[in-house]
Amino acid sequence: MRMMQMIIGLMIIADVTWSLNASDSCQEELARLQEQEKLLKGQLQKQELLLRRLRLLNQPGSRQDAPVDQIQDTQLTDCAQVFTSGFKQSGLYTIKPSDSPSPVKVYCDMTEGGGWTVIQRRVNGTEMFNRSWSEYKDGFGDMNAEFWLGNDNLHRITTQGHYSLKINLEDFEGHQRYAEYKNFRVANEKDHYRLSFGAFEGTAGDALSGGRQLAESQWSSHQGMRFSTYDQDNDNYNGNCAQEDKGGWWFNKCHSAHLNGVYYPTGQYSSSTDDGVVWYPWKGWWYSLKTTIMKLRPVDYKMDLLDDPVPRRPPS
Repeated sequence: MRMMQMIIGLMIIADVTWSLNASDSCQEELARLQEQEKLLKGQLQKQELLLRRLRLLNQPGSRQDAPVDQIQDTQLTDCAQVFTSGFKQSGLYTIKPSDSPSPVKVYCDMTEGGGWTVIQRRVNGTEMFNRSWSEYKDGFGDMNAEFWLGNDNLHRITTQGHYSLKINLEDFEGHQRYAEYKNFRVANEKDHYRLSFGAFEGTAGDALSGGRQLAESQWSSHQGMRFSTYDQDNDNYNGNCAQEDKGGWWFNKCHSAHLNGVYYPTGQYSSSTDDGVVWYPWKGWWYSLKTTIMKLRPVDYKMDLLDDPVPRRPPS
């Protein structure tokens, strides 16, 4: 009798184990199919845009430089799709990221292969970046000069798929470097726009991970950090990094990269804190960079599939 009970018990355990394993397998398969569905939808949308564009070009009196707002049936979700639809000159365009309640005006950088959605630019210090939480949330500045696209927009764009972040840097001596991160993502406001990113490549050094020169990446890495401003402190520091370093950013305790700091027009600077436009692995804490451009593009962007003999201008 006891043996029979043991056998029945083992059978029940085996059945439960099989069910759990099957459940895990089903979840993995579901995740794979959802990812494949997202990819296929993106490819279908690109084809629809190309077909729509060809139809419009064949219509009597069509203008090849027509504003992007006037030629789209399907809303363009980023500058990569703007490029795919035939607009290959850098400038201002209108997109509508997934889950966005309204269209968004963006600056598309069509250099370096095209399709880059610019999210931040510093060039001359005309714009103040020591802004409030609500200003960083919505965005501010002049998109033809210095600006921040807005944390809500960063979240909506980067959750559409897998995006690369490329950061172009220049010092006051004219030297240029870059840093690129795969799978760059910004969470929603409820999670304080938490930052996550993947593999690094580039010539400027991996500042977002803390920089190889820094032994204590636990305090210098920006991986997983929440966004902070002078009026909303979400860093890991006893004080307020955004307040001390005079700009909103994904601070830890406090930073090895801070591209929204004070713009010092001489490069080398002195201050009570390292509050300049800083990329530590390249120039250290006490050099404020002349130019920074942060821009996004889908990881699976294929330049060789986007050749277009008829380049078109941005809307005037």
